[in-house]
Amino acid sequence: MVNLKLMGRTRAQESTNAIERMYITMRHLFNRGFYKPMGISGETLRESLLTLRPEIYGTIAEEKVELDGLLYVIERLPIGLEQCRFINLTSDEGYANSHFQPIVPPKRRRNCYRIDEEQMNIEVTRGRSEIYDILTHLTFLFIESHKIMRRVIIDEEGSVTRDWKKLEAAIMKPEMSQIEREIALTHTANILGRTFKEVTSIYPKFMIPENEERFLQIIYWLGKLAIDETINNNKRIVTFSPVLRERLGHHIHGEIWADSIKKYLVENNLMHRPIHIISANMHSVMNTLFSPIALQEELKEKKSMEVYEELSNSGNGQLRNKVMKMALENGMKFIEDASGTNIDEQVFDTAKIDKGYKSPNFSSKPEDEKPVLVVMDYAFGEQAYETMDELLKPYRYEENEIHLNVDSVSIMGKAGILDGGKGDIMIPSAHLFEGTADNYPFFNELKKEDLEGNGIKVVDGSMITVLGTSLQNRDILKFFQESTWNVVGLEMEGVHYQKAIQSASRLRGNIKEDVKVRYAYYASDNPLETGSTLASGGLGTTGVKPTYLITEKILEQIFNS
Repeated sequence: MVNLKLMGRTRAQESTNAIERMYITMRHLFNRGFYKPMGISGETLRESLLTLRPEIYGTIAEEKVELDGLLYVIERLPIGLEQCRFINLTSDEGYANSHFQPIVPPKRRRNCYRIDEEQMNIEVTRGRSEIYDILTHLTFLFIESHKIMRRVIIDEEGSVTRDWKKLEAAIMKPEMSQIEREIALTHTANILGRTFKEVTSIYPKFMIPENEERFLQIIYWLGKLAIDETINNNKRIVTFSPVLRERLGHHIHGEIWADSIKKYLVENNLMHRPIHIISANMHSVMNTLFSPIALQEELKEKKSMEVYEELSNSGNGQLRNKVMKMALENGMKFIEDASGTNIDEQVFDTAKIDKGYKSPNFSSKPEDEKPVLVVMDYAFGEQAYETMDELLKPYRYEENEIHLNVDSVSIMGKAGILDGGKGDIMIPSAHLFEGTADNYPFFNELKKEDLEGNGIKVVDGSMITVLGTSLQNRDILKFFQESTWNVVGLEMEGVHYQKAIQSASRLRGNIKEDVKVRYAYYASDNPLETGSTLASGGLGTTGVKPTYLITEKILEQIFNS
């Protein structure tokens, strides 16, 4: 028994060291300005990722190509990147005003631009976490591309297998019949070291409306560029623009973003009112407040949770528009992001809502005491500190310094759970920062008992704020779960939010010291369970109930405060 424990702990320590090496290396490469992912300069990143073997990347350390991990990465990188030798990470440098059409990955809000046949530019406006995210995904992608290369090159002269020649011939065809497609997938399965069943199952998940054969093309281009690297030494290169290196860490986008909100609050005489900041999505607060008013007919026959599920259905645009119209006519202002943060905002003047949310005392309150809700869309990693820090700073208006009258900050988000499944709820009592000794205990206004009794498992304890979800490793997570830290889940923003709140309230005096905080997360995945990682797919309707249970409780506490 002792030996097993020692082996497990050693593996966790190795994984921790691998993460530290990756982040030190990424910072070094960023400062250097460029690197070759499959050259000597990218060797430490490759070795560390293979040592770590993150759960989300499945079989990265085996010879067969990892399909679910590949899908996860492709959905977060721009279409066509697999064809590019030169990948340039830039700041917002004016490409939006050019002839280049922005390419936005389906699962990451970032603008990318295909400059020519060989170059892809990726705009980074969300801080270091975004750079770490991109570099980790690129490292995985290029490791997989060299697996393909090793399976198709026969000799040092670059001769290739029959399977590769057949795949190349197939993707050159303008259209394929079902028979031709299955033949091509058979050859592709041999190249990938996967079964025909595995390949045919994953094939449709890569489809986009303008390209049904995208899976075959991605495999071909990954292999083609890896072959070119090996035979002709034409290495793929990642560069960081001088402007990005100069701007990173200076809160340029966060300041513009925060000032747009504060300008609206000042101009509408809302700055002195009790302000409640909520980090959430752009639908749950609006739907919770206004669907009972806008959808009275629908609610007669259905429970509120059923209505929320209907509103979450992509085919029910008419219902959503009805709720949004009601919200816009009754005190909601939507502020679309123009700063580059990719964080939209909503401001709710609750004095303009006919009925308060489940609060008997609401209507009798003077207008100046009725809350103003500032809802911000999700931040990404370290960007949470930048945006919250800037939002809580006083606003300079006509030579005056105006402080926000912040009563509470509520954070609702998705997180990985360590003991439970998708859709379960986590209530944190502290955030621990992975890879450091930093820890942030706090008094959470939300309690486990507030959300129990609704048919959903609720757990409470500490949460780890991780450096990147792509790097999570089973051994590290098991260690945290079984240690005295009592860790129940992992996410990317908690420490950064709390650091900004604590410095604003306790150190800098920007907001009152007794500001209330609420944190609650619903589980998007369980990285300790095979088949339940983020690469296994989205939540679907599983996330609807926990999202609205948390939202209802947050609003209930705000209106009753």
